[in-house]
Amino acid sequence: MGSGCLKVTKYFLFLFNLLFLILGAVILGFGIWILADKTSFISVLQTSSPSVRTGAYILVGVGSLTMLMGFLGCLGAVNEIRCLLGLYFTCLMVILITQVAAGLVIYFQQEELKGELSRIVEKLIEDYDPVNGEDKNLQDAWDYVQKQLTCCGWNGAEEWEKNNILINRSLTAYPCSCSNSSKDAEENTGFCSLDVGVNGTATYADWPVHKQGCVDGVQDWLKDNLGIILGVCTGVAVVELLGMILSISLCKNIHSEDYTKVPKS
Repeated sequence: MGSGCLKVTKYFLFLFNLLFLILGAVILGFGIWILADKTSFISVLQTSSPSVRTGAYILVGVGSLTMLMGFLGCLGAVNEIRCLLGLYFTCLMVILITQVAAGLVIYFQQEELKGELSRIVEKLIEDYDPVNGEDKNLQDAWDYVQKQLTCCGWNGAEEWEKNNILINRSLTAYPCSCSNSSKDAEENTGFCSLDVGVNGTATYADWPVHKQGCVDGVQDWLKDNLGIILGVCTGVAVVELLGMILSISLCKNIHSEDYTKVPKS
């Protein structure tokens, strides 16, 4: 191939790696967001589920490595360093295989994740205690979810009847974050008292709360956010594949150019 084709390949590879660098930064940002978020449902997941926290660290690692590979690809393309392009190609192939494997694991474990979420939330509701400082972040995160999604409990408001504090109070109180009453609009956490008890006792049917559970809303939220993450990862995978093709092509072209420069005897 001529020097013109070599230059076109080189600059295309450089541009792809700039995009690669940006996408790597986005993946890194997602990982950091999962670890740092303390106000949404993701806090409940990463505090209670080791697999989610591990997944976040994997995202941070993959994002960092992707950015490094983007930098090496740019450097190798501009300076036409064959060994660096070969290293770049190998690392891209390893990252691509890892991403595909991780995606398959996530896809085939969806039902297991759903069951794990259900157990986490049911346990959280049962042990919910506004004065318990140890689990305050986790409890505040679940209150935030119920308030934002206008729902109550995982499958329904009746799950709050199993809460130990509410049982001791004969169910004459209810979670403020579940309330559909305007008088509780400013109350986002803890328990609110019923105005009038029924013979000193009550049931969840007497509470002024949303009766539907949060399971559908949370699943929609997870699909939306995981869809964004998977979309970005798919974009990175396409760029990786193109980068592999361009890097091996550039390697071949550099090799050919080197031989054409050897003087004939």
